[in-house]
Amino acid sequence: MRPDVVQTLLPLALAFIMFYLGLTLVVGDFRQIARRPKALAVGLLGQIVLVPLAGFVVAYGSGLSPAMAVGLMVLAACPSGVSSGLLTHLARGDTALAISLTAVTSLGAVLTLPLVVGASFHFFIASPLAVQLPVVSMVKGIFILTTLPVLLGMVLRWRFAAVVVRVEPVFGKVTTTLFVLIVLSTFWDQRQVLLDNLPSLGPAVFVLNVLLLGGAYGLSRLSGLNRRDRIAVITECGLKNSALGIVVCLQWLQQPAMSAPSVVYALSMNVIALTFVVLMRTTANR
Repeated sequence: MRPDVVQTLLPLALAFIMFYLGLTLVVGDFRQIARRPKALAVGLLGQIVLVPLAGFVVAYGSGLSPAMAVGLMVLAACPSGVSSGLLTHLARGDTALAISLTAVTSLGAVLTLPLVVGASFHFFIASPLAVQLPVVSMVKGIFILTTLPVLLGMVLRWRFAAVVVRVEPVFGKVTTTLFVLIVLSTFWDQRQVLLDNLPSLGPAVFVLNVLLLGGAYGLSRLSGLNRRDRIAVITECGLKNSALGIVVCLQWLQQPAMSAPSVVYALSMNVIALTFVVLMRTTANR
């Protein structure tokens, strides 16, 4: 991915998406989550246990090369993508729950990501690795990209509710268009990586995506969550922060080849996620 896209355009676009989501939320939405912590706990269980476990099963059982197996585990260790809040909103799920899960897992990734990646190096490459992540800059980036825009949007909704309600539909269309452009831009920038690795990684990545969505559905269903909570949990487990996976492999691990699973997963992830959104919207009243 080109530096200008990674460092400027993509973060700004994602921050705008989070700002829009803030415009759709009020403090009461988060109070409701506090009153029913089970949904948050189920979502965290899915992210922290289900996703890495599914990633390991696929990486171990699909016959990937050691580098690709570790790359897949890097992706599995990443938190939810910030776009999961938007897609949860579009699928008519609980957006506040999705954003809460994204925020908690993003902060928790400061601890969980190095542990999973280090263990993956040891298992697949037989090379212990002390993964050193820039903790301060990572937490700061997460706050600027996710928390701050949402808070700003919520403050504007609180102070200028009438105006925000009028402009919200327009912002929604702009945000949806922006998200589609982000996806298309990412695919175009990484088209050679996709062409080179899609035949070998495509099946494994597709199986991982299906496992995550199916596992999250089963977990949330068995836990007795309502429809809106189930949608949020499924979306949060299925949509990974592929951009972070690419950054981890390129900049922090210095292993460019390992970024291929994150790139290929972005293709599979967004196609399946958009299909999921359409399915949830068409069955909302059934």
